[in-house]
Amino acid sequence: MRRLRIATVAAVSAGALLLALPTSANAATGEFLYKVGPGLPHGLTDPPSEECLNLPGATDEEPGHSPRNLTLSTATVFLDFNCEGDVYYVMNPGKILGVRLKVRSVVFS
Repeated sequence: MRRLRIATVAAVSAGALLLALPTSANAATGEFLYKVGPGLPHGLTDPPSEECLNLPGATDEEPGHSPRNLTLSTATVFLDFNCEGDVYYVMNPGKILGVRLKVRSVVFS
């Protein structure tokens, strides 16, 4: 009887621990890298999912470029800020694009 009680307590404790651990369900695990200006590196680490992010360093005059989606999620990059406009590109995980692709915002799925 005592062994059963100890096993039950251990199982319940393990379940509670699993529920308490943070999950990455709301984050794109990995890095999204890009460059601004003459090639200054910038990036986002474990960015939130399903939330539009304006890329730090990108401006109206100088968009970001050369995006590298090194996350485990699909990234949709936009030429305009706030994930708006008709110019966008869907980047699968691991996709690397060149200097010709200009970006100002991104959303991860």
